[in-house]
Amino acid sequence: MASLGIGALVTISGERIGIDGIVFDLPSRSKAIVAVMDASRGPLFRTVHPDTLSEREAEGQDDRALRLLIRRTPGARNAAAAEGTTKRREGPGHTRGAAHRPTGR
Repeated sequence: MASLGIGALVTISGERIGIDGIVFDLPSRSKAIVAVMDASRGPLFRTVHPDTLSEREAEGQDDRALRLLIRRTPGARNAAAAEGTTKRREGPGHTRGAAHRPTGR
């Protein structure tokens, strides 16, 4: 599905019944993270192939809970794409090894 975007109302097909959801992230061409409602566990995220998604126009009864889940979840971030080609240390650590400590003096 080419026009799929973050925040789109979708239905996951390929199952016994269609599951309504909201697209949370599209990390690659073959992966979509969708917020869905599980009857026993509540709102959660599922990773599916974008070809299994179809758009829907009408709001569902669980969309409010799904939007709240999306709101309280920190945004997904692809670290390699965000940093570009720069080489950067990941944390403030020690930049070099400890000096030699002579013993026996």
